[in-house]
Amino acid sequence: MKVLFADTLPQRTIDNITSLGIQVVNKPKLKAEELASAIEDADVLVVRSTEVHADCIAAAKNLSLIIRAGAGVNNINMNAANARGIYVSNCPGKNSIAVAELAMGLLLSLDRRIPDNVADLRKGKWNKSEYSKADGIYGKTVGVIGTGQIGQEFILRARAFGMNVIAWSRSLTTEKADAMGVMKAESIAELIPQCDVISVHLALKPETKRIFTKELIGMMRPNTLFLNTSRWEVVDEEALYEAAAAGRIRVGADVFSGEPEDKNSPFTNKLASLPNVYGTHHIGASTEQAQNAIADETVAIIKQYKERGTVKNWVNKAKVTPAKYQLVVRHYDKPGVLANVFNDLKSVHINIQEVENLIFEGTLTASCTMKLVAKPSEAILSAISSRTSEVIQVQLVEL
Repeated sequence: MKVLFADTLPQRTIDNITSLGIQVVNKPKLKAEELASAIEDADVLVVRSTEVHADCIAAAKNLSLIIRAGAGVNNINMNAANARGIYVSNCPGKNSIAVAELAMGLLLSLDRRIPDNVADLRKGKWNKSEYSKADGIYGKTVGVIGTGQIGQEFILRARAFGMNVIAWSRSLTTEKADAMGVMKAESIAELIPQCDVISVHLALKPETKRIFTKELIGMMRPNTLFLNTSRWEVVDEEALYEAAAAGRIRVGADVFSGEPEDKNSPFTNKLASLPNVYGTHHIGASTEQAQNAIADETVAIIKQYKERGTVKNWVNKAKVTPAKYQLVVRHYDKPGVLANVFNDLKSVHINIQEVENLIFEGTLTASCTMKLVAKPSEAILSAISSRTSEVIQVQLVEL
């Protein structure tokens, strides 16, 4: 097995994978446009922020697994991976604390204007009267949009600072909200007008893209502190700029449109240039603790794939298939039994979407469950059942 690292991971990660008898090619400075020519015969590709385009996937003759050494997978062309049957895996939850810590840092920085304090002191300017005007965050209400692992870590920290928390997520139930000690909003529109601070912790999906619209931004209270440490695409950035430029809100963000792929490049973004916007360089996950946890998870994914052929944290497995029927065949555990069942289904052009064969104790018999896109005829079911030396029972269930 050969693994290509196209981003920087700790040296111990390289050493741990090499110790598994795996060939490692370490090219941490590869850019997206260089991947197609560098992938060659690699079986596994590991990336952090480097984008994996369709041309890379098309050029990779042996590629079977792409690992995103981080949480999201929006930098990987999932359609191209799916078309080639290439697994995509990630490292969820390993950077949750790091991102939540940065969000809290941005919140405190906005309230106390810490970056401006530092800048003036470095210029030899003492301006205590100006910087003594902070509100403080104790007792303020923060709205948390997205209550996954990062959102939950942020809630813990916000509550520790004495803040009241209102939360919204599509998956948030009243029971979960009660367990987290937060109020549950029925919608983002309901949440916004109640909050002094809003913190966004959403994964980027088609349904979350630009979910924070101009209309919603217009509902914010004057002087709201708006935090985004998720993805810039979940917010209408132009509308956010207009609100910040007008002085209605203040913004703390770790994500911006136009971020360079290179880690040291010129960068221009009009939102980031505003004096009431505090921006960081998409460093939410960039702590030693988080990076070590991600590195260890990457090793675990590769180790399991090599030793067991299964993929930990497999993200592009279909959640729903077109299967409408489930065929359960209890059978004797011997060669050719399932091949005959499959041939029966093939003869009438019925596709099997999923299959699982489990063995009974003693290894004499087994039960095979097949999810089918169409209903087998009584004749096919009878043909399968008639092989009594192979088949014990056939059961068809409509899903």
